[in-house]
Amino acid sequence: MNIEELIDVWGDENVAGIIGLFVGLLFGIFAQQSRFCLRAACVEFWRGKAKSTFAIWLFTFSAALIATQLLISTSSLDISSIRQLNAVGSLSGAIIGGLLFGSGMILAKGCASRLLVLSATGNMRALIAGLVITLVAQASLRGGLSPFRESLSSIWTLQSHERGFSSWLPSQGGLILGIILLIIGIVYAKKYHLNRWQGVAALLTGSCVALGWFLTSWQADNTFGIISIKSISFTGPSADTLMGLINRPSLPFSFDVGLVPGVFLGSFLASVISKQFKWQQFTQETRQSRYLIGASMIGFGSMLAGGCAVGAGVTGGALLSITAWVALFFMWLGAGITDWLIDNPKGIYGKLAS
Repeated sequence: MNIEELIDVWGDENVAGIIGLFVGLLFGIFAQQSRFCLRAACVEFWRGKAKSTFAIWLFTFSAALIATQLLISTSSLDISSIRQLNAVGSLSGAIIGGLLFGSGMILAKGCASRLLVLSATGNMRALIAGLVITLVAQASLRGGLSPFRESLSSIWTLQSHERGFSSWLPSQGGLILGIILLIIGIVYAKKYHLNRWQGVAALLTGSCVALGWFLTSWQADNTFGIISIKSISFTGPSADTLMGLINRPSLPFSFDVGLVPGVFLGSFLASVISKQFKWQQFTQETRQSRYLIGASMIGFGSMLAGGCAVGAGVTGGALLSITAWVALFFMWLGAGITDWLIDNPKGIYGKLAS
């Protein structure tokens, strides 16, 4: 049975859902095993102690960038209909949302993807924070917070033809940039003795982003229906999945609806098999209020920035989207400022506490 016959029998939505489930399953497994985490990488970097966690982030980002650029250069991925490069974007949203997201992930001890992965390993703190992220994201996308989000987004916009910056680079510039980042990651990995399996898992985590682009593009090329070419993102899909479960008797299958449970299942299986599953709850030291405030900032910030640390930062960044790179930069900046103010022993709060 070829892809056209498969789509005729199962339908576009079901095939897209299976693709999302498959990509999410792999991402969940490899993200859990690599311990991929933007927050941890930011903390290491801004404290001047960039080591193995920073290398893991570089491996993931560079793998996504290299693989995605290879798909584009070989015409395996048509970028003419991808939202991140062909819709009006917001630089003000990327800046403000990136700062809020970066600050929020320091407070909540993880970004949207990391909290989803952690929640599947028995971490109830991550699960509750993730639910708050999802609710605030939905309110920011279509609910009571949406007018405020839209007003901030409209301050500084980019037209669709201005979204990408591949034309600013030399031929194969994106690929070259990805290789440079990969080499830097290898240097850090060797210097700080990164576990080999963690390094491989980090590369595979990033490759899942390109796999999402490839498979959704492959489906779009082999159907008469309208299929969105997309890849891994978390806040928007999580919000749509949760609201669908609450508001509908049956939830239509789609890439996004398959992705979220796929990641959860993949992380759960990986943690159980590797004997890393462990129930964790809030304690007096973990400060529940901190998680809830941080999660709210992540939820609103991700919708304003056009995605989370993976959706905007890695998935959009791999396409060389200007707004994605700006959002990612300000996520790093917001995380650094918040860590210095609150968590860093050498920062303001640390000095006052001592």
